[in-house]
Amino acid sequence: MSDIVIGKGSGEETFRTRTVVLILAVGILGFIATLVLGAFAPDLRSGRNGGAHALSTSATGYSGIVRLAKATGRNPQVTRDEHLLNTKSLVILTPEKGATDMSGVLAQRGKRPTLVILPKWDTLVDPLHSGWVHYTGLKPTFEADGVLAPADKLTTVRHPSGGRPLRISTDLPQTIRLFAPRPLQTISGRGIVPLITDQDGRIVLARLPGRDLFVLADPDLLSNIGMANATQAKSALELLDSLNYADRESILFDVTLNGFGHSRSPLKLLFEPPFLAMTLAVAVAVLLAALQGIVRFGSPRPRERAIAFGKAALIDNAAMLVRKAGRQAMLGPRYVDTIRERAVTVFGVSPQLRDGALDTYLDGLGRRERFTDLAENARNARDRRSVFAAAQALHLWLWEKNR
Repeated sequence: MSDIVIGKGSGEETFRTRTVVLILAVGILGFIATLVLGAFAPDLRSGRNGGAHALSTSATGYSGIVRLAKATGRNPQVTRDEHLLNTKSLVILTPEKGATDMSGVLAQRGKRPTLVILPKWDTLVDPLHSGWVHYTGLKPTFEADGVLAPADKLTTVRHPSGGRPLRISTDLPQTIRLFAPRPLQTISGRGIVPLITDQDGRIVLARLPGRDLFVLADPDLLSNIGMANATQAKSALELLDSLNYADRESILFDVTLNGFGHSRSPLKLLFEPPFLAMTLAVAVAVLLAALQGIVRFGSPRPRERAIAFGKAALIDNAAMLVRKAGRQAMLGPRYVDTIRERAVTVFGVSPQLRDGALDTYLDGLGRRERFTDLAENARNARDRRSVFAAAQALHLWLWEKNR
């Protein structure tokens, strides 16, 4: 009903202030952490799924060549955003299936140097070692054939190699020393220019006609298993340098084709420059507003009672009950009796005068309006408006006579 305590109370709070502040702090920090993790979740995936991509540490992955390029100052970058592929630097694409859609990336690259490494091995994730894989066999050749199809039709063939040295074209540095993996995967196709071949002239690395799009048929030349040999690793870096003739400042390894890409997120922009400054400013403003709301200025103001004290409140409540009951039309005769009794007291009328004699005496008190006429109007009133008008006239009559 109100904040006024009637009787004795314990005065103890349900929750301590310190407990409430702790709950709010934990909730706010948890909410902020959820937003940050949601914004940067794609970037936090390690990529240790045993796949054939630049984040993978498995035998078929390419994290070894990335780490080696970084250690030798070649500034490699593993990109998860396809919009960052619009660069002059060499971009290395590692599709794992023939059904991977590469049309958008290749169209964006245009004639800029791009190396596509074809898939070769079928693997199974090792459940006991994170990032490790077991060989289950070779992928069907149609997987490698479908990587650039139908725009560029290539045919993939595997041969026993015996680990013999590969032949390097004069278009590449002759210091490159590479040995054929076992088995060796080669390609053939109309118009392709061989850059690296085996001893029998079968193509291992080719350039497609009319553009700087290079295709490496056997991924073992650059994969982690190929980096186990120091000579092979050194030659792999020289090979990438020769293909990256336009811009030696960086090498980009794409992982968007391997399922690790992400689009630009408005939520992530809030936590990156230049929008980070605005985010911090808003956060500080909200914190200050919260502090102002927590701190109380002065003593608390008690709420008003639902049912107030005093005669006015009693009259208002009684009037509300009469109005809800729809009995306003029945108040006319009773108000006449009230005004008559009030007039007797105010004018000092003799108590011997009763009924008609009293009304006649009240009529003689004024010249303008007679009491009996006003009383008759109040008794005959049948709706709320007429009762109110008659009661107001009686009240005014009493006030004028009493001035």
